[in-house]
Amino acid sequence: MFEIGPVGSRLRNVAEIAVLRGGGLGDLMFAMPAIQSLADAYPGARIVLLGTPLHAQLLRGRPGPVDEVAELPVARGVHEPAGAREDPAEQDQFFERPFDLAVQLHGGGRWSNPFLRRFKTRWTAGSRAPDAVELDRWLPYQLHQHEMMRALEVVGLVGAVPVCLQPRLALTPGDLAEAGAALAGLPPPILAVHPGASDPRRRWPASKFAEVMSAVAGRASIVVVGTGPEAEVAELAAEQGIGARSLVGELSISGLLGVLRQAAVVLANDSGPGHLARAVGTPTVSIYWMGNVISAAPHGRALHRLHISWTTQCPVCGETCTRRDVPRCEHDVSFVADVPATDVIADVVELLGTQRRSD
Repeated sequence: MFEIGPVGSRLRNVAEIAVLRGGGLGDLMFAMPAIQSLADAYPGARIVLLGTPLHAQLLRGRPGPVDEVAELPVARGVHEPAGAREDPAEQDQFFERPFDLAVQLHGGGRWSNPFLRRFKTRWTAGSRAPDAVELDRWLPYQLHQHEMMRALEVVGLVGAVPVCLQPRLALTPGDLAEAGAALAGLPPPILAVHPGASDPRRRWPASKFAEVMSAVAGRASIVVVGTGPEAEVAELAAEQGIGARSLVGELSISGLLGVLRQAAVVLANDSGPGHLARAVGTPTVSIYWMGNVISAAPHGRALHRLHISWTTQCPVCGETCTRRDVPRCEHDVSFVADVPATDVIADVVELLGTQRRSD
């Protein structure tokens, strides 16, 4: 047992805990150690994740510390699906549910703190940027902190000391059955490649993914996973005669998790599937922009290799990309294109050869 920040007293008579964490799959993985710590600190409490439909798909029927996912209504700065509009009536209905404790793990609180305070709850806790409203127990929001550590520090305010530093997801028979069908006929070891990322600046060029796949094609079976945009890498591999199987757009979240677990190595950008792979114990090789290493990189290096771009200025306009007081420029170009494929290949080959994983 250890501490990351100040540890507050545990609250009495806590039966239901709401945890706010919107965003993507990676964002949820950053919150999972904190949620597990809450579950251990309040063993009799029911934990409800205020999350997204994707979070609900991932956690439905899966053993773990989350008892229920309450899908967020459309709300500015908290949950903003493309093209959706806020519905005041839907929001009012959502906030009718009472909780004993509501924990904000969704950023600095400009939008998320007022959102959380609309619940009928006895206690609130979370981060607070200078322009955010206060919660009952809060800590200052600092940009340059690992998101997992931030979440653990927040739950420490209500007496939940860290019990783990790595998210873990239990596998279900359904995960493995779908993965088995998707991978049928492919001899091990398997290299799973996820070339996408929600932010274009975090995407390594498709040509470099193809270069790695070509170099290891004789050592492993290769599959490409993702949604529509990831098809570019699968198509490029086919054009170059690389025998990669495209699973782009063909897997449910459950099947994706199973494939990531069955893989010997996962090659990815700083993306949700990369974080999911680590949560099921599969070694990863990842490409990161330096700023995101601080907030999102894996902790260990024996099984999780990192390749870092030290880009400090936009490759198009030269605007700085390291200062908080300078607005983001308009260019959605790769900030990690300078990472050499040769270094990535070396780590993929080594991890394929060791066949180690975390169970």
